[in-house]
Amino acid sequence: MLDAETKRRIDTARDILVGKVPDPKSQVEQITIALIYKFMDDIDAESEELGGEREFFAGDFARYGWAKLMQPGIGGYEMLGLYAEAIERMPENPGIPPLFRSIFNNAYLPYRDPETLRAFLKIIDEFTYDDSEQLGDAYEYLLSVLDSQGDAGQFRTPRHIIDFIVSIIDPKKNETILDPACGTGGFLISSYKHIDNANKDDDGNSTLTPEDMGRLAASFKGYDISPDMVRLSLVNMYLHNLVDPHIFEYDTLTSEDRWDEFADVILANPPFMSPKGGIRPHNRFSVQSRRSEVLFVDYMAEHLTPSGRAGIIVPEGIIFQSQNAHKQLRKMLVEDYLVAVVSLPAGVFNPYSGVKTSILILDKSLARKTDSIAFFKVENDGFDLGAQRRPIVEDDLPQVQSGLTEYLRRLSSDEELGDFQPELGLVVERSKISADGEFSLSGERYRESSSHSSIWSMVPLGEIVDILDSLRRPITKRDRKAGPYPYYGATGILDCVEGYLFDEPLVLIGEDGAKWGPGEHSSFGVDGKVWVNNHAHVMRPKREHLLDRFLIEVLNRIDLRPYITGVTVPKLNQTKLRSIQIPLPPLEVQKEIVAEIEGYQKVIDGARAVVDNYRPQITVDPKCPTTTLGDVCSLTSGQHVNKDDYNTDAVGVGYLTGPSDFGDRYATFTKWTTKPKVMSQKGDILIAVKGSGLGKVNILDADKATIGRQLMAIRVTDAVPEYIYSQLFGMYDRIQSLGVGAAIPGITRGDVLKLEIQLPSLKEQQAIVAEIEAERALVDANRELITRFEKKIHDTINRVWVE
Repeated sequence: MLDAETKRRIDTARDILVGKVPDPKSQVEQITIALIYKFMDDIDAESEELGGEREFFAGDFARYGWAKLMQPGIGGYEMLGLYAEAIERMPENPGIPPLFRSIFNNAYLPYRDPETLRAFLKIIDEFTYDDSEQLGDAYEYLLSVLDSQGDAGQFRTPRHIIDFIVSIIDPKKNETILDPACGTGGFLISSYKHIDNANKDDDGNSTLTPEDMGRLAASFKGYDISPDMVRLSLVNMYLHNLVDPHIFEYDTLTSEDRWDEFADVILANPPFMSPKGGIRPHNRFSVQSRRSEVLFVDYMAEHLTPSGRAGIIVPEGIIFQSQNAHKQLRKMLVEDYLVAVVSLPAGVFNPYSGVKTSILILDKSLARKTDSIAFFKVENDGFDLGAQRRPIVEDDLPQVQSGLTEYLRRLSSDEELGDFQPELGLVVERSKISADGEFSLSGERYRESSSHSSIWSMVPLGEIVDILDSLRRPITKRDRKAGPYPYYGATGILDCVEGYLFDEPLVLIGEDGAKWGPGEHSSFGVDGKVWVNNHAHVMRPKREHLLDRFLIEVLNRIDLRPYITGVTVPKLNQTKLRSIQIPLPPLEVQKEIVAEIEGYQKVIDGARAVVDNYRPQITVDPKCPTTTLGDVCSLTSGQHVNKDDYNTDAVGVGYLTGPSDFGDRYATFTKWTTKPKVMSQKGDILIAVKGSGLGKVNILDADKATIGRQLMAIRVTDAVPEYIYSQLFGMYDRIQSLGVGAAIPGITRGDVLKLEIQLPSLKEQQAIVAEIEAERALVDANRELITRFEKKIHDTINRVWVE
């Protein structure tokens, strides 16, 4: 386990570098190189103490020894020159093994500030290497602080997700294990630990023989397109006792050099992002595509041995997108490789990306033995799905692991599945998956039409609703006249207009321009005089069979994405809408369900009122002195980043464009840039100075970010930061009133610096902050109440699917 002191040293080393080396990946590289440099010198020193000789720093390289660098009285520029020369020449050192030469290959010092280097090496000098496992944990922590990994759309896979996949695939000591997009080697290290733990006696001692360890060293392989990732992976594996790692700089998708190499186990979270223009692969792939996620899955399937297994994290496009390449890939998987799919919640990869993902479980041998595929759904993975990913009690992974392991056990033992249906899972016949030619891997699609999916009859929507689409009509913005009647589109009210089309209770659902995933509020009710445009379907439930609120809750529970057609403009057309099947309990049962849901909703509404209306009230003695914000803070104005220089694939440094990225208290990244401009650091107060969100404030909880023109970063120097934040939070209306400009109101840097605040003593500030924190705890409790009662609603409507 990582100790606090080692964590502090890593954080301090990064803090020293950040001014000269802003890129997190480069910081990690510099710390890596320095740690290995000292590690080699420590090995030499230990050898000398035991009567041996130096090997790493001998001969011409003796002058680069660590003691020479750290000797008292050495000048700053002398140290700089010696260290820079040493790391650049290290690949030529005949005294170090090939692994270390690979680590130092192309290494260089990216700055020329002697004081920064002196402070940095002083911290590195504090590291000790008494326990390689402890050092491995420290290195894992160092890697975890990366904002992103690589330049090809990669981002860090959470350790618990890696361990979950490895436990399912269950690699053995005599198997070859490959990660063709290995990053820092997380899957390979987890596999090694899994094998090590599986080969212990009752006393916890390893039963792996020297021959076993030799085979293991040769069995682990990793490829990565980035030489930086190769270096980090080599070090990471070395520090976890894999002293001869086989990690290669290799482009898995365009090179044929290793095409004829196969593996018993393949584990990967491949890059999801394709470069502009797509990948240009060679012609040996079974599926012809330029999409990286399609090609990687194809590669891994095709490179399994006859009894091979794979666990692959894939983006949602693989699951149901209708392009020919995606369908061709799914067809191949369903027919020859796939045994299970695990759906993960969107947010698992926060704060790097909010992308929705699933895990594909491939097993060539078992796929030939069974005519079914199991689908599992993870709602909670033990952490909340916000940017901070804080631990929570709810965790479906153990239950999914148990059900999936039992399913695979039954397949392996040729045991009849019968009516086996695991909790949180659904077993579906392959013929049902291939029936429509789409080969959708969305388990919810089959749950809806499955005879096991509900205790009630499943009825097509077209039989129990009237669709009134012929009566809806759009109004152009130019022709809209303000009035009292709501004007609805796919996602809700767009405006209030003069006329109306409908005057009765109805249910609306987006036709295009909407979201259709479960829990994304696909449908909603209207009652009274309303106008509806052509982007929302209009439904009148046949009320002798169906309640409006019941229909809304059921539709919001179903994953409607498999019913969506079109790529450029995704659409739920009327034919597909009519075909959606929903469970239809008797009206009395529907009424009971709706009454229960409405009771929970009242609690949610009350709690949400507390959350939405809370504003910290600071009570300060009127005689307390006032000052301006400029007297206690420094201010940094944001700068625009060109559209071509930012992305949504978690590559680079987080980019906050404006208050749209603000959360309840902490800012959340939705964009990243590889060309950062104005930088803000952790703890800064971010204030919106332009646009509709003028005056809103948030705190930066990430290590750093680049900020756009709508924002300024306030760095508190002579006060309690939380006190200043609370003061500004309560000044929202006042700041809004300072805005100048009709179209886009804004305030200037001078306006912010001149904001007057009351500034009591430090002790009083701390007391006020403590009181506000206590209030915030109550507000957070209401947020938790909302979450819990939303889950109760979810569980209530779920009962119509439970047999």
